Amino acid sequence: MKLLVSPRDEQEALEAVAGGADIIDVKNPAEGSLGANFPWIIKRIRELVPRNIEVSAAIGDMPSLPGTASLAALGAAISGVNYVKVGLLGPRTFDAAVSLMRPVTRTIKEYNNKIKVVAAAYADWERVGTIDPRLIPDIARKSGSHVAMIDTKVKDGKRLFDFLSLHDLSVIVERSQGMGILSALAGSLQKDDIPVLAKLNVDVIGVRRATCEGIDRISGRISRRKVRELADIIKKTISEPITSGLPTKVNALVGKKD
Repeated sequence: MKLLVSPRDEQEALEAVAGGADIIDVKNPAEGSLGANFPWIIKRIRELVPRNIEVSAAIGDMPSLPGTASLAALGAAISGVNYVKVGLLGPRTFDAAVSLMRPVTRTIKEYNNKIKVVAAAYADWERVGTIDPRLIPDIARKSGSHVAMIDTKVKDGKRLFDFLSLHDLSVIVERSQGMGILSALAGSLQKDDIPVLAKLNVDVIGVRRATCEGIDRISGRISRRKVRELADIIKKTISEPITSGLPTKVNALVGKKD
């Protein structure tokens, strides 16, 4: 289980590295849940972060505009990142989500097939009117994305677990991994959530607010102390035997396969 921390500038990125983050996820929280940062900031962070630490970049809470998303994805890729992350805000159907993601994955593959594409859905989908996040493993598979992620769109104190049950999350993680797709979970996660996430066997957990002094994702600043606290809990948790009551066998969420 890797720890993904989302800085908004170079200094925060260095704090996240010093604290032991596994993935530095560049975003601009002022522009939304998956707000896009400026190309020069992404490029500079990639230059500052050691090469053994992966860097990702969000390109925004995207409307259903495949051309816009593809061009934005290329801009992030040129900045030198390992992952390009797309928020599926606009699509309301499975086909619309795949239609948004396919040109993005084609763009990235043609530019550099070593870069991974992240398809991100929102746990609070009903209140923002977007795609059901339980479909994200199949959206990722059909579009050729490498990572299936779930976050929350509205940052008002409600969390991932307020919208999706442990059973739902277990199904999503297991289905993704069963198709060779990495799973990632975020959404106002806190340190007390780490043991639960470990039981889910998720590949990546994403945080920002939990690593900020003052627990404020906008005005707060990431501190190495907060990052180190989470990194240490993860190391301790994954080193201990896990006995989980979560389901180990699940049915497909989409009844018809291609």
